[in-house]
Amino acid sequence: MSATLPVIDLTRLHGGSDEAFGEVASEISSACALSGFFYVSGHGIPNGAIDTLRETSRQFFSQSDGHKRRIAINQHNRGYLGPGEARMRGAAKTDMKEVFFWGRDLPPDDPDVQAGVPLCGPNLWPEDPPGFREHVVTYSEAVGRTGDLLLQAIAVSLGAERSFFTSRYQRPMLRGQLIHYPPLPEDAPADQFGVAPHSDFGCITLLLQQTAGLEVLAKNDEWIAAPPLEGTLVINIGDLLERWSNNRLPSTRHRVRNQSRNGRYSIAMFYDPSPRAVVDPRDLGAPEPAAFPPVEAAEYVLGRNKGAFAHYDPAIKEPA
Repeated sequence: MSATLPVIDLTRLHGGSDEAFGEVASEISSACALSGFFYVSGHGIPNGAIDTLRETSRQFFSQSDGHKRRIAINQHNRGYLGPGEARMRGAAKTDMKEVFFWGRDLPPDDPDVQAGVPLCGPNLWPEDPPGFREHVVTYSEAVGRTGDLLLQAIAVSLGAERSFFTSRYQRPMLRGQLIHYPPLPEDAPADQFGVAPHSDFGCITLLLQQTAGLEVLAKNDEWIAAPPLEGTLVINIGDLLERWSNNRLPSTRHRVRNQSRNGRYSIAMFYDPSPRAVVDPRDLGAPEPAAFPPVEAAEYVLGRNKGAFAHYDPAIKEPA
């Protein structure tokens, strides 16, 4: 695992020049040729928002199982998912993790909620720790701004206008997860993971981490360690953007094994299009026939969720 992932500085994007976006677009293309993963610095997310949500996450997961399950995860994919309730496709064992999920907070009378659009609904907020909702929202809003900059650069990397994604992200599915990975037992089998090898379901993932354990499968089938780097986020391309780009931007398998003696806490944000946005490779210049047919964003992500989480399929809890 000697190879390292590139670091791309986003500071220059805050000025908004076409030249800067072109430079970053070129660096993203190069990073994706290696693995589909890269770090970003200069992301603009305030340190205070990061530190506060990290501490809030630790406080939440330190509570009793019964307390956390008061907001057990629902069909909108909001709430608490306990240990043993997720298994990635093809994995022998369930993941060794617990997760709090949230998304765009929509009231019950929202048109998409009323229409039963997948993954649209109100969030489930815990009573404790104090300030939980405020801290999550503050961080999410900052990540959304960073995601918008990244999407502009990605559009340029695909030969499109910087504004390509704007109309398709009018009501984005900005979905988040607070994740706690307990330490793996010393005698854990080789096929036991915090999260088993998988690719992410949506467009782009923005990950904040403090503890080692993330590994990325490079093009040469070598697992590359992606340790935390101070002041950075880890960015990766998901399956939906791989489809949209007609395979030009690859979605890469990755895994987590927490072999430290302490819990591993991370914050993953998935920045995806509006639920009803149509993901069609031809819109980005794919030749006919494109490698993938058009698909609605929320329907696609829901389909992938159903193959991974026990609140959709109870059989996922059972040993393979």
